[in-house]
Amino acid sequence: MTKVGYFYTDCLVPMVGNNPYATAEENSTELSINAEVYSLPSKKLVVLQIRSPFIKNKYRPFCQTLLSWVKSSKCARVVLLSSSHAYQRDDEQLLGTPLRYLLTPDLEKAVGGLMRELNWKEMEKVAAYPGINDTEKALHIPGGGITKLLFTESCSKGIQMAVLLKFCSEGDNIPDAFALVNYLNEWLQLIKSESSTDASSQWKIPSSWRLLFGSGLPPALF
Repeated sequence: MTKVGYFYTDCLVPMVGNNPYATAEENSTELSINAEVYSLPSKKLVVLQIRSPFIKNKYRPFCQTLLSWVKSSKCARVVLLSSSHAYQRDDEQLLGTPLRYLLTPDLEKAVGGLMRELNWKEMEKVAAYPGINDTEKALHIPGGGITKLLFTESCSKGIQMAVLLKFCSEGDNIPDAFALVNYLNEWLQLIKSESSTDASSQWKIPSSWRLLFGSGLPPALF
C-alpha cells in the first residue's frame, strides 16, 4: 500500500520516527508520525493507522473528527481492527475462538448473513453489574481504547461499521496481528489464500518488526 497522507489531529500524543515499512536504504529515512493514511486503489481500500495513545479527555473529539471525515469522504463502510484484554473475558468468552465481530445495524442488513455463513462469533454482551444484576447486559470491550465509542457513535450516525477484534495478552502480539488480518481476509478476500500453505506466510512483514524486542539473547547466558 502507498502512503497518501496524514490524519492531522491534536488528540494524539505527538510522535515522529523512521519509516516502519522501509524496504531499502532509499526509503528508510522517510519520517512517520502518529496517524497516517495508506491507499490501495485496486481494492478500493484506505487504511488509517494510529501509532500513539490518546491525550486525556480527547477520545470523543477524535471520534467525532474521524467519523466526520468518513462521511465527507463517502466511505462505503468502515472496518475497525482492535483487541480486548484476554484476562477480562467472562466464562462464555473463554470458549471457542478468541476472535469476535460487531456490526452496526446498517451493515448488519448487508453482511449479517455472510458472517453467519462464516460461523463467526459476535462479541457477547456481559453483565452490566456483575454480582448485583446479571440480567442486564452491556457491551464491554476492556483494553479496546476508543473501539466501543466509535462503534456506538457509528450506530447512531447510520455509518456502516464492522469491528473485528481479538482477545490478547501482553507480550509478543505478532501472532495476534496475523490472526486478526487472516480473520479480516476470510471476509474481504484481500489476498487469495492457498489451503496448502500457512496463510500468515503470504503477508509482507514490516521490516520494523525485527526490532520489536531488540537484539537476541547473549550466547554467554547459556
